[in-house]
Amino acid sequence: MREPRIDYAAVFQALPGMVALLTPELVYADANEDFQRLAGRTREQLVGRYIFDVFPENPNDPAAAGRRETQASMLRVVATGERDTMALLRYDIEDPERPGRWEEHYWSPVNAPVLDAEGRVVLIVHRVEEITELMRARGGPGGDTDRARVLEAELYTRARELQEVNDRLRKAHARDREVALALQAAMLPSPGPTGRHGAAVRYRPAVGALNVCGDWYDLVDLPGESLAVAVGDVVGHGLAAACAMGQLRSALSAACRVTDGPAEALEALGLYARSVEGAESTTVVTTFIDWDDHTITYSCAGHPPPVLVHPDGTAAFLDQATDPPLSARPEHLPRPQAQTPFTEGATLVMYTDGLIERRTEDIDTGLARLTESLTRHRHADPEILADALLADLLPPAGNTDDTALVVIRL
Repeated sequence: MREPRIDYAAVFQALPGMVALLTPELVYADANEDFQRLAGRTREQLVGRYIFDVFPENPNDPAAAGRRETQASMLRVVATGERDTMALLRYDIEDPERPGRWEEHYWSPVNAPVLDAEGRVVLIVHRVEEITELMRARGGPGGDTDRARVLEAELYTRARELQEVNDRLRKAHARDREVALALQAAMLPSPGPTGRHGAAVRYRPAVGALNVCGDWYDLVDLPGESLAVAVGDVVGHGLAAACAMGQLRSALSAACRVTDGPAEALEALGLYARSVEGAESTTVVTTFIDWDDHTITYSCAGHPPPVLVHPDGTAAFLDQATDPPLSARPEHLPRPQAQTPFTEGATLVMYTDGLIERRTEDIDTGLARLTESLTRHRHADPEILADALLADLLPPAGNTDDTALVVIRL
């Protein structure tokens, strides 16, 4: 039996009740017919506009808090990836046909995330129940005053209960975040000794209560004048991702010490990852730096490629040995590796996707921004260069994904 073809755009428009879609920047992406009708705005007046440009706060009410509470709720959804149910809210709306005239409105909103395949918030579903008439019915002509008061009291009680539940959840999430950060801090090492060569490492957690992820880095001294450097990213958030990260980092550190190259180390890690809950689809890149031969041997499992910046400012991505993430194949296959020479004074930079990826940009834009910043700051020592990269590439208000960064002066 053939499955019916569903026109989801038509379903969205026909949904009963007010429903709008907003981007993480709180810009309207769409609004259904009930939202347009009850809010008194056309789709053209909504789509592409910042929510509080369309619905500013009532300037005649000094106690108005609708904008602040709505904005806080939506930003919590973006930061945590969790649904947020708001308490009963008064938010007046300006009459579009009579500017300066504000109409009293009461709303019961719920904000929910739409996540992409990597668990990032790409849209906010803003569902609103319009209860203004219920609030006005109290004492209104012909209204059932007693019944309206009972309904109002019940609604208020339920709203307060939901608000308390949200507060408890936020506190629990904050505790989970603190534990995950402490766990990561304990497992992420300081740069190991690299002889006369300089190294800098950085880790920046994501903003929000739940978005602590499983990013890691490691530096391992190898026999002779060699150094192994690894950077990885576990899919998921919170304590589970942090725990999986710790197991994988330790396993790769051991594998680098006993294998003949990064490809063999990643093969061993891939076999181990099959027994670690939450390790599926982890991305990682490993490099073996040989100071005597002036070569970098590398292998990549689905991770953004390292960048080698030469002393003259030219930059090359080490992308000739790229393979799928850990456990992405049903069967075990050897992983590729490649080798490239370097000259003294070059810089190797390894990082996780939080440094370069933005929801509204193509990945090539982030990579271009990275190479431009590296070229501009290439003469800075590793510590200063690492800070400059974070300042140039991360949003001022913080990123919604973790970022790990390693800078090695060769």
